[in-house]
Amino acid sequence: MVLSRKAALYLDLIRWNRPAGWLLLLWPSLSALWVAADGFPGWHLVAVFVLGTILMRSAGCCLNDVADRDFDRHVKRTAQRPVTTGAVSVREALWLGVVLALLAFVLVLTTNPVAVLWSFAALAVAMVYPYAKRFFAMPQAVLGVAFSFGIPMAFAAVQGQVPLLAWVLLLGNLFWVLAYDTEYAMVDRDDDLRIGMKTSAITLGRFDVPVVLASYLVYLSIWALALVNTAACAIFYIAIAVALAQVAWHYTLIRGRTREGCFKAFRINHWLGFTVFAGIVAGYTLT
Repeated sequence: MVLSRKAALYLDLIRWNRPAGWLLLLWPSLSALWVAADGFPGWHLVAVFVLGTILMRSAGCCLNDVADRDFDRHVKRTAQRPVTTGAVSVREALWLGVVLALLAFVLVLTTNPVAVLWSFAALAVAMVYPYAKRFFAMPQAVLGVAFSFGIPMAFAAVQGQVPLLAWVLLLGNLFWVLAYDTEYAMVDRDDDLRIGMKTSAITLGRFDVPVVLASYLVYLSIWALALVNTAACAIFYIAIAVALAQVAWHYTLIRGRTREGCFKAFRINHWLGFTVFAGIVAGYTLT
């Protein structure tokens, strides 16, 4: 019974029942895999990136909850997190995070030396983000780099190098992260103002909704232009159009700045990433 309860707490800590977080990481990484390989990259790399994404997102949750434990108790949405309530100790959470990160590293070791080297940079950025919220007015930009690092990792794993295209796609994806994490920050704005947390939702003020929409448009524009000579075909641009329709839907959800609307907008974001990924896969399949 004790082991079962402890396992349930660990699963809650890594957000096992909330897959939206790792899906947001997964779709751009898989998209980059297909682009780097000029089509299907093989089941080995697909498995490495799917499992690695889940493991690293879970490890990130452990570190984030340890770093934010004194802040989370003052925020309605996060007050019951296991580390915040003391149900899971800081030591336990850190050890779980280390084990998960090591498992992800073992997966990277099955690729190539270039990808292994880049994995250290990815880990460094992931470790910086939880503390960025204390010092930077737009910590979502740091998260954007962390959540986009699967893109250069994918190119490194496939090609043994990280070309300019990978960085262009990372830049575009950074704007997507800025968009959806600002929606996320809008949910907690009142609590964050009270406890002195820095977020893009606070920094942008009344310009939050326009900047979110602009960020979506920049993301989709960069990816559409960057892939014009690779995954480009009619169905890819149909997917971009479907993604734009989703952006319009997001506007209807966040324009009132309600907690419920902004949180729903954040939670459904993975469908936008999946739409772009599906367009890329279809583009390579049909050409």
